Amino acid sequence: MTPLAGLDLPAFDTADTTLNGRPFHDVMEGLAANGWLARLPLGVLTLDREAGEFFLRHRSATFPGQLIAELYGIESGPLREEIDRNVLHLDGDVHARLRRLVNPSFTPRAADRWRPVMRGYLEQLWSEVDGPTCDLVEAIAKPYPSLTIAAVMGAPESDAPSLHHWSNWIQKQFDGPSLLAERGLIEQAVTELYTWLEQLLASRRATPGDDLVSRLVRAEQDGDRLTDVELVNLVLNVLIGGVDTTQAQLAHAVRLFAEHPDQWALLAREPELVPQAVEEVLRHEPITPFTARVLTCDVVFRDVHFPAGTVVMIGAFTGNRDGAGDPGFDITADRGGARLLTFGAGIHYCLGVNLARAELEEALGFLAPRMPGLRLTSPPQFGTVQDMYGLDRLDVAWS
Repeated sequence: MTPLAGLDLPAFDTADTTLNGRPFHDVMEGLAANGWLARLPLGVLTLDREAGEFFLRHRSATFPGQLIAELYGIESGPLREEIDRNVLHLDGDVHARLRRLVNPSFTPRAADRWRPVMRGYLEQLWSEVDGPTCDLVEAIAKPYPSLTIAAVMGAPESDAPSLHHWSNWIQKQFDGPSLLAERGLIEQAVTELYTWLEQLLASRRATPGDDLVSRLVRAEQDGDRLTDVELVNLVLNVLIGGVDTTQAQLAHAVRLFAEHPDQWALLAREPELVPQAVEEVLRHEPITPFTARVLTCDVVFRDVHFPAGTVVMIGAFTGNRDGAGDPGFDITADRGGARLLTFGAGIHYCLGVNLARAELEEALGFLAPRMPGLRLTSPPQFGTVQDMYGLDRLDVAWS
């Protein structure tokens, strides 16, 4: 057995803000070509699917939410409360109980109920596009998920911009530089969202409907129900995990198709390819390229000893490509049913995965026949690969 510290590994820094676009792809593909593990400043990075799934599923590998809080001195206040109560940061029986109560509200059938709403918002946003050119991020990708999540929650459409604002800021809790420089604004967003959620919860209790919050209020199993604190934090988790993520993934999807016009034309001709196209987008450009875990005890994998306290980053970008054959973007390719790491794996597999897939399918199916000859009119403005890897701007045109 080899100690982790004794391995000669290539070095990589996930905090390098200069990496995005093609240079990011080149660096990651170079690392994966030389092995399954890389050295990070504070831990290691897995580079293939099997290793990624092993650590995502291992019971001693936990999400380091509290560790991040301690490293940045977040000891009390609303942000610390949110971190401690976030289902992503909970394990064991507490986590299993919450998932057992809420899973029926997040099935594929539950997500499909909202497809007409999604199509309605796409029609609304498309009607506001002026001419055969736009910034796709601002016109569609940014407002679409927040409008959808407002409807799903049973909130007024007018609250969608606030939901986007709060989600954007609360997501920054996973970004070290933002925690250092903008903690006050992150705390403010958590406080404002908590107040809004408590009001929404009171409204749904008084006048229940068929929305997600009303369903969660009614959720029961063997006499067990969610407390108000659990309800508020579960809905908060759905919000911050379902707005920026879908915005970023949809923007990358349209970028990829603009760079592969033959694939876009094929999708418009054969709409039955939409689900496969979504999977190819999720495989090719995961908007969470790295997912963190910290080991609570010693672990041995592939005859390597990982000591307790090791921070393991799981590389979804390279993991998704592992065993998929040609890594190129192709919505007709047979990927052999290889599982994606884009939504994680194990007990913390993304709660909103079915809603996210439905939103992406509806968006691509709607846009493809309406944007023939899709092309970029200027280079995309990439975000960074730290936490949420999105696009700040995507200027496109069509015939």
